[in-house]
Amino acid sequence: MNLQRIMSLTRKAIDDYQMIEDGDKIAIGISGGKDSLTLLSSLAGLRRFYPKRFTLVAVTVDIGFGNQDFHAIEAYCRQLDVDYHLLHTDINQIVFQERRETSPCALCAKMRKGALNDAMKTLGCNKIAYAHHKDDVVETMLMSLIFEGRFHTFAPVTYLDRIGLTVIRPLMYMDEHDVIQYVKENQVPVAKSACPVDGYTKREYCKQLLKNLCHENPGVKERIFHAILKRKLWLDPDSDQ
Repeated sequence: MNLQRIMSLTRKAIDDYQMIEDGDKIAIGISGGKDSLTLLSSLAGLRRFYPKRFTLVAVTVDIGFGNQDFHAIEAYCRQLDVDYHLLHTDINQIVFQERRETSPCALCAKMRKGALNDAMKTLGCNKIAYAHHKDDVVETMLMSLIFEGRFHTFAPVTYLDRIGLTVIRPLMYMDEHDVIQYVKENQVPVAKSACPVDGYTKREYCKQLLKNLCHENPGVKERIFHAILKRKLWLDPDSDQ
């Protein structure tokens, strides 16, 4: 999987849903994982020739686990000519040590988004790009159906009127296995945080469920995805999923 293919899929999503306009200042939340770094690579490449001019900044919210190499991420951003900002927080201290949450994901996500949104406004950004890919879209649909009894998932574009920011998801047409292939073949410096509950979440359960469904019913992910697009089954803007 080369960068040209990644940018082609990214541009299709951007064009289909009018994600970018002239003069946009777009922040990318860089977790250090494969998805956000692939999005960074794609938008940095697309920026060179896309007809609508936009600028990029990359922001990492350090949760405080102390196990990520942010220097490698900073160097990668410098290589791509993207300004990088690292925000140190006490989220780990609050969520895992002080409150000892038995189901910490919702609170952790809410605090991360709060820190990220505050940084976006300080930096003068009007949009933030999330790195949700096709698998994320379908898995969120399964989560919503199984645990909430609703048919909903991420929207391609969401305006958050409470904070005046627009969320865009330019990787929505990409399969996760393509992201994995891209970072392996291009030496992308992934520095994923070792969250203590990683692999034991509702999302991970739905990820494995989708994997099993695809194994038993080839093409099922594509069929679900196209059904989502056709019916526009988007989540409410304020959802934490």
